[in-house]
Amino acid sequence: MTVRKNFLFDEEVAKHLEEIAKLKGQTQTQTVQAFIEEEYKKISVQKKLAILDEIADSFHGLLTDIDAKSARKEYIMEKYGK
Repeated sequence: MTVRKNFLFDEEVAKHLEEIAKLKGQTQTQTVQAFIEEEYKKISVQKKLAILDEIADSFHGLLTDIDAKSARKEYIMEKYGK
C-alpha cells in the first residue's frame, strides 16, 4: 500500500533533491524513501543500544561486587586454615 504525502521544500533543497535523484538514477520519491529508511535504521539501532545499556545497568553490582582476589584469599584461608 502506498500513501501520498505532500512536502514543501525550500527552492535550494528541491534543486538538491532533483540533482541527487538524477545522479543516482532514481525518482525523487525513491531518493526520499531511501533517505528516510536509512535514517530510521540509525534511530532504531540507537533505541536498541539504549535498551541494552539499561539492561546492562540493571545487572551492575549483581555480578561485579565480588573482588576475585579477596574471594581467593578467603577460600584459601577456609581450606588451609590460618
